[in-house]
Amino acid sequence: MLISIQSMAMGAFELDPWVVLKSLFGLGEETARTVIMNIRLPRIAAALVTGWSLGLSGLLMQTLLKNPLSSPFTLGISQGAAFGASFAIIFLNAGQLGSAALFTETQAVLFLHGFYSITVCACLGGFLAAGTILALAGLKNLSPQSLILAGVALSSLFLSGTILLQYFGTEAEIATAVFWTFGDVARSSWAETALVAAVTLLSSFYLFRRGWDLNALLAGDETALSLGVNVKTLRFTGMLLASAMAALATAFNGTIAFLGLLAPHIARMLLGPDHRFLLPCSCIMGGLLLLLADTFGRLAIGSGALPVGVLTSFLGAPLFLWLLIMGGKS
Repeated sequence: MLISIQSMAMGAFELDPWVVLKSLFGLGEETARTVIMNIRLPRIAAALVTGWSLGLSGLLMQTLLKNPLSSPFTLGISQGAAFGASFAIIFLNAGQLGSAALFTETQAVLFLHGFYSITVCACLGGFLAAGTILALAGLKNLSPQSLILAGVALSSLFLSGTILLQYFGTEAEIATAVFWTFGDVARSSWAETALVAAVTLLSSFYLFRRGWDLNALLAGDETALSLGVNVKTLRFTGMLLASAMAALATAFNGTIAFLGLLAPHIARMLLGPDHRFLLPCSCIMGGLLLLLADTFGRLAIGSGALPVGVLTSFLGAPLFLWLLIMGGKS
């Protein structure tokens, strides 16, 4: 709470934390209230909710796939969402800045609802990548190391597909598609943040009640089965929820790399492997890390437009390399 208030006070328009508190209660100067309520508060709320979603999603993937390197970004889910968004932007005319008179009636509807077509296509792309990983994990019984290699292959495939889509786009469409891939929580409105929060809250409630089952899964599938855990149902449901959270967060905010990898490992180092404590700590760490990254991005350059996805990549890439050097052991 204190970090959020301090973040709202910082920026190009500097405010005192006491002024921030008064603005939150509808008091103080109108200028300060406008900056807080219309610009900074929605952005901070989006950062906290998106970080919560990605942190929980990353932890779930690491536990269910038994691989500490698993995350929405390393498994290709983020790249799948980016491919879906590029498809909507280039082939469905979503997000285009042209005149409506240039479109047919059908295209005009897509243009009018462009943001939502981008969201739907991005979610479908994320689910496609997650479904592929889940099928490989269940049907082919791949090892944890092979799943990461499969994620790398999927990432390359979706990235190549995105580049191919951009080859057929106009300059405006390419610019829109590239801008979308820059992770930025400022683009989310209250409606999008509320949707991500609702899905993540329901997922969190379900997972917190299954904390003991997730702990049993750490001992191996056979041990979990002997303790009465329905491993197949737990893994399918968990991956479905993790994919939904990651796909929605990516669809509304663009690609935010490595946060789903970083937050669970920090939580695990602080509290250990017990999911009764690890689940809420991963949520908190995810929200806190993304909030700090977004605040730094607003302060790093005068315009406050430095994409938060760039900062999380700089933060997460060294950790990913360290985990690879250590043999994937946390």
